Amino acid sequence: MKQPGVIGRYLSLIKFSHTIFALPFACIGFTIGVMDLHASGVQSPFSWGLLLKMLLCMVFARSAAMAFNRYLDRRFDALNPRTARREVPAGIISPTGALTFTIINSLLFVITTWFINIACFSLSFVALFVVLFYSYTKRFTALCHLVLGVGLSLAPIGAYLTVTGAFAIFPLLFSFAVLTWVAGFDIIYALQDEEFDRGHKLHSIPAALGVVNALKVSSLLHIISAALIITAGIQGHLHLLYWGGAAFYVLLLIYQHRLVKPDDLSKVGIAFANTNGVASVVFAIFTIADLLRYGLNS
Repeated sequence: MKQPGVIGRYLSLIKFSHTIFALPFACIGFTIGVMDLHASGVQSPFSWGLLLKMLLCMVFARSAAMAFNRYLDRRFDALNPRTARREVPAGIISPTGALTFTIINSLLFVITTWFINIACFSLSFVALFVVLFYSYTKRFTALCHLVLGVGLSLAPIGAYLTVTGAFAIFPLLFSFAVLTWVAGFDIIYALQDEEFDRGHKLHSIPAALGVVNALKVSSLLHIISAALIITAGIQGHLHLLYWGGAAFYVLLLIYQHRLVKPDDLSKVGIAFANTNGVASVVFAIFTIADLLRYGLNS
């Protein structure tokens, strides 16, 4: 079998396909920003160049976070049969290579924010700290899933800041929805390593509470996420398209919890990647279509 090239190896290192989780919500935040500027009388508030910069920030920040996680966790990944074939423990990418990749993407992220606006540049260091700090949290707190959620929740409000340079309550509702959504599905993903984490003194909700109770916590977080999505629709006076996307999002949250049973974790991969990726993309398409068709009346 042909071995992947350098680019392919690094795309695999950072699981580039998983960018699909938060990126659609960033596009929602960007669209809300454009709608707000349009409502305030700004002529031609949309800019392809600004959209490209926002997308680059998303890619650079997430790439830095994932590469740093792989670098920092390389010893544990080598000991865990599920992760031993990852690029760093398998010797496909050196630890130095992963750390260098982290530094390069971090610098590119900060530099890109400089060309957006002063608010994004000033907050880029805070955002970078959050997404990199997550990799340490499993060493001392079971709330690591929430920290990951905070990192990804920066996507909607960060994209809104890209357009407007200011904060607003409405996009923050989507940020909190992302926080609880991501934390909930990360708990499901962590079920696979419950015994390994406990045996190596790593912290997670499954290791702390067991599979049954961890699934209850995940369900609660996803109920909160669904409630926030509903609240956003009411707050923004959104229309049928939005509610169709919201219904699909909620149904897929329910579906992933139907897939994963305390005594059967064989479908965790499907629940984690497939279900959440589809939920994010479809919800964003319907939401953006609603905003573009009807505008925003929050």
